[in-house]
Amino acid sequence: HHCTSKMIVWNRLTTLIVATSTLLLAMTANSEPSCKTSKVVMKDNIDNNLQIIDDGNAASTSAVEADHSLLGHRLDPTDWTTFREEMHQLLDSCCDRMERYRQKPWIPPPSSLASNVELPIPPTTTTTTTTTSTDDNADATTKFSSSQDDGNGQPLSKVINTLTNHILPHATGNTHPQFFGWVHGAGLPSSIAADLVAATMNSNCGGRHQGANDVEIACINFLTRGAGFSESAGTDAESASTKPFGVLTGGTSQATIYALMAARTKKFGFEVRQKGILHLGPVRVYVSNDAHSCINRAMECLGHGSESVVRIPQREDGSMNTDILRERLMEDGKVGITPLAIVGTAGSVTIGAYDDFDKIADLANEYNTWFHVDAAFGFWTRLSQNPTIRNLTNCIGRADSIALDAHKWPGVDYDCGALLVKDGNHLRDSMRSRPAYLKSSSAGLAGGDVWFTDYSLDLSRGFRALKLWTALKTAGCHAIGQVVTDHCHLASYMAKLVDESSLLEMAHRPRSNIVCFSFQAKDVAAADIATDLQLRGKGVFSTINLRGVDCLRAALVNHRTTEEDIANVIASVEEAVTRRMRSEN
Repeated sequence: HHCTSKMIVWNRLTTLIVATSTLLLAMTANSEPSCKTSKVVMKDNIDNNLQIIDDGNAASTSAVEADHSLLGHRLDPTDWTTFREEMHQLLDSCCDRMERYRQKPWIPPPSSLASNVELPIPPTTTTTTTTTSTDDNADATTKFSSSQDDGNGQPLSKVINTLTNHILPHATGNTHPQFFGWVHGAGLPSSIAADLVAATMNSNCGGRHQGANDVEIACINFLTRGAGFSESAGTDAESASTKPFGVLTGGTSQATIYALMAARTKKFGFEVRQKGILHLGPVRVYVSNDAHSCINRAMECLGHGSESVVRIPQREDGSMNTDILRERLMEDGKVGITPLAIVGTAGSVTIGAYDDFDKIADLANEYNTWFHVDAAFGFWTRLSQNPTIRNLTNCIGRADSIALDAHKWPGVDYDCGALLVKDGNHLRDSMRSRPAYLKSSSAGLAGGDVWFTDYSLDLSRGFRALKLWTALKTAGCHAIGQVVTDHCHLASYMAKLVDESSLLEMAHRPRSNIVCFSFQAKDVAAADIATDLQLRGKGVFSTINLRGVDCLRAALVNHRTTEEDIANVIASVEEAVTRRMRSEN
């Protein structure tokens, strides 16, 4: 209120000063007609006083008037026919690129790229003094200057040339069928259509009554049903009914933060949102040794620190050892440490292991603890028609929350993740914060039953749901499920080729779509071989160390990959290893 009052006083004082100056100038002009004076033209503005100084220069005046004539038309094309033609050409270039994905491996960007995409330094303000009379009086005016250009934009045709010739060729390479590094989805041509429509709509999907909400709700409903979540009616006075829901995110890392925020309010009540965590005492989140680092980062974001994450040893198959988990829960309970959550993994970072969700759910219930599942890519085994693959995520529906990525196995373009929760109302109450200017209405644009900002930290949100919706509509869940099955088959095929090689050896038998193998020659470094293949355009692996052994790691999530690609890349690995051994000898 004090700031508002000061601003009102300042505005009124400014108006008085300007009016007084105008009067003095007029009096000076009447008493000294020989003096050259500046005319001050005042225009009222809703929020402030807009002053335009006319220094008598006709060219300057006409420039101001010409600039003013562009009001409301400065950023749109002046010629929509030409714009349409240029966009058609750009779309053709993009389609040409997509059609040739199989011939477009990763290539390192040239050193010249940085200069080709460099932006001009923003204009800086400088003050110049212009003398307007014979005395020492001067007018100070502010001008803009730039060290690189005049601040004018370039024609779209020139920018498109940079896009297609300098930027487009230098992607991550994950669209190529021999890209197995990390867990990067390959992208779908249908996502181009979705992104084009989304960009045209330019919707802010944080809230308000708009069609984008219905699309995201449809995606969330599809995912929660796929997870096995179902509505639950309260059985007694103390148990409330629940309805599954969720929110699309930039990825599993973001979704994990939201899930643990919901876990904290479930454990400590919603007042923790106001009072903070200082009075809570130590908490722990229990994960497998092979769980993703995003859980550590989430606990750092929530203020509990990464040391609050307890890593539980794994069984031989890579799953979390639930016997050791129980022991740790008991030990921590005896010293007053609160279990905040247990996080299961569907598709672990190194070997693609899956935890026993049924046993973890039992322990979570026994210790009154939130059960979250990191299913970044493993969630999509739910769509496989192969019972062995589908059973990898049995009982995942017993979790309180699930984080997943659509930009991994299904191939939806980046970025598109999701958080699913068994109790949508609890997530909303854990996240919602509506100031007065975001108040809902029963009708109009401020209407709508669902505002997704109530389920996340984002008020400004893009229309990422359209990519997932379009993928599910065009490809269909059966084809996506078959791709999942294909990749598990291809992983087995890669393992077979490794077993048959005299230069390579398996480090771990694949459970689903991840293959880790090493070299018979122990002095050959996996990182060297990976780099060699990448630079020659022969394939992309990531590297991992398993039980002290340096390994190449292939994560098969590219829907373009064939058996021929697998055979070619293993042959390239053998050739690179042979060259390396010869050079060292």
